Amino acid sequence: MSPTRTIFKREFAGYFATPLAAVYLVIFLALTGIFTFNMGGLYESGQASLRPFFGFLPQLFLFLVPAIAMRIWAEERRLGTVELLMTLPVSVGELVTGKFLAAWAFACVALGLTVPLWLTVSYLGDPDHGVILTSYFGGALMAGAFLAVGACLSALTKNQVIAFVLCLIAFFALLLSGYPGFTELVPGWMPEVVVDALAYMSFLTHYEALQKGVVDLRDVLFFLSVIGAALFVNALVLDWKKAD
Repeated sequence: MSPTRTIFKREFAGYFATPLAAVYLVIFLALTGIFTFNMGGLYESGQASLRPFFGFLPQLFLFLVPAIAMRIWAEERRLGTVELLMTLPVSVGELVTGKFLAAWAFACVALGLTVPLWLTVSYLGDPDHGVILTSYFGGALMAGAFLAVGACLSALTKNQVIAFVLCLIAFFALLLSGYPGFTELVPGWMPEVVVDALAYMSFLTHYEALQKGVVDLRDVLFFLSVIGAALFVNALVLDWKKAD
């Protein structure tokens, strides 16, 4: 794990080497406040609960996680440094894992900075801390799955804007299939088993169960499986694009 750990430290420190990290975190926290207090009506609900925050978290991730994912490989390919990385005495799998873990850790830092919301509702009332903790766990898993898919898409292009758009489209599809009205958008000729499979693949479906405080091993394994599969495909894409 030493090469992976080295890559992780290098990449994670790189997020804070420029003002972009501060800008991202400020925007994330500002939008969190708007969604939680203004749109979610935390105070107006009269309940000591973070459901407004966690209810809007997928929408927050929809726009902000692609901003992290787009630079994972697209910038390396644009600068030509990916070829240099590939010549290092580390495997492609270690490179992919190290860069992904760094991006995931940064996303978890952003999520962790919202803990004052937890302290606020604890001061105002007596929330269910188990549900809040499980919701944070679900949010972290969802962010990891989004980033794994985003890293794979980022490896397909040298342009960060294109990578951002690809991530946005993919993330939107992964969320949309979990909404109740999704079945109305699916063509009538599509078999019901396919519709059910698409709904099951939605991140929203599995996140909502965790958001309710129910830790179902199937939901946890779903997110971990998505992460593993996406990282595997990411390594294949890098090998395929090596000569590009």
